[in-house]
Amino acid sequence: MSKYPYRQNREEIKALLEQFDNLKTGKTNSFLEEDSFERIIDYFDENEQLIEALEAAEYGIEQYPYSSLLLLKKADLLIALKRYKEALFILDHAETLDSKDANLYILKTDAYLALDLQQKAATVLEAAIEDFEGEEKIDLLFELADVYDDYENFDKVFDCLKMILEQEPNNEEALYKICFWTDFTGRNEEGIRLHQKIIEEFPFNELAWFNLAAAYQGLKLYEKAIDAYQYAVAIDEKFDYALRNMGDAYIRLRRYKDAVEVLEKVLELARPEDVIYEAIGHCYDKMGNYAQARFNYRKASHLNNNDSQLNYKIACTYMNEGQWESAIKNLEIALRIHRMQPEYNLAMGQCYMQLDKLEDAITCFGNVVRVRPKNINGWIELLNCLYKAEMFEEALEYANFAYEQTDGKPIFLFYKSAFLFTLGKSKEALLQLESGMNRNPRLVKKFIEINPSLLQIQQVVDIVARYKKRKSI
Repeated sequence: MSKYPYRQNREEIKALLEQFDNLKTGKTNSFLEEDSFERIIDYFDENEQLIEALEAAEYGIEQYPYSSLLLLKKADLLIALKRYKEALFILDHAETLDSKDANLYILKTDAYLALDLQQKAATVLEAAIEDFEGEEKIDLLFELADVYDDYENFDKVFDCLKMILEQEPNNEEALYKICFWTDFTGRNEEGIRLHQKIIEEFPFNELAWFNLAAAYQGLKLYEKAIDAYQYAVAIDEKFDYALRNMGDAYIRLRRYKDAVEVLEKVLELARPEDVIYEAIGHCYDKMGNYAQARFNYRKASHLNNNDSQLNYKIACTYMNEGQWESAIKNLEIALRIHRMQPEYNLAMGQCYMQLDKLEDAITCFGNVVRVRPKNINGWIELLNCLYKAEMFEEALEYANFAYEQTDGKPIFLFYKSAFLFTLGKSKEALLQLESGMNRNPRLVKKFIEINPSLLQIQQVVDIVARYKKRKSI
């Protein structure tokens, strides 16, 4: 064996290229073996000299007209040069010489797909698959799966991957792909049966356990999903995606402490990601540990400082603790990114309300109803704020507008009634109250919350008592 194989190979190629030049110029005694043409074509192809590679293929075919291999190489080059119809003509000729080469059908598929003839590509592969076994059949099934994906026949993609795994249960590529397609097509029950069968034969296949867990998760069978993820992690303790999904399943079950434990392991194993810190923050938030929630939301924000939701979530933890000024600072950051975001304006308005900055609060609630005029909560907050600011005429005007914008939601009849009473328009107020009680008597509680002293009015007490007697409340 040569001490310098790379140098030897380079010298051999150089010699072959000289011979090829001699052949082209018509020098006598110029002859090349079939495999020499293959090497010359591959050399030009690797160096992106496609025209020269095609020329070499044509000379080779002229010398070896029955070489299906050289014909396939020529077809491959024609496809690369976007000469698809010529490629198909060559491939039809190659098929008459040797129909047992799987690459022939893969190249035909590529050409048909490039011509936007997906059905023809699928037909070629469907017919060819029957004639092949083993690795070649699996290659063709992968190719067919890609064709089905291309023209959005997604159930057939799943079917192809399932066929691959029935023949080769440990095929990693198929296991990775079928996890996505099981979820996408919603064929979780089939996925469960398929992977249970694989696990019976290969109990230490961590990908099969992972896919089984993901299928359970797709059916919201979170306890079973967690069990399967735990098997996957027992086989491969560094399987961070299994831990990540397990964390999600724990969150769905509201087992936040367990979720934090597995998600922190993900941070140890993989590059830190904002979504993991955010999920941990969410768990602490739900457990009422707002300081730890903020700590993790901030970690997430450092990794993704364009995500205004993280600043909003930090603000909400301060709001839960009654730290209104701190909440406002974080909401200001969120609103700099998305100025008219309704949730942020709603929260900001609530903070200003707590600090008796009613004018600022009204501006924020006004932004909410401007962006989402059908949002009931936005209108309720605005009306409560106007009432607190003793802007009763404006409150009544906006209550009428809210009623129109929300397609006549009965809650606003009670608001109109409360405001009319405050303005001394008792007759109209009683009519609105009666109308509201007819629509939804249970909402009278909201009416009383607006102004509890309204229960001192005898006519109000009489109307409420009448509906209580009917057991409507």
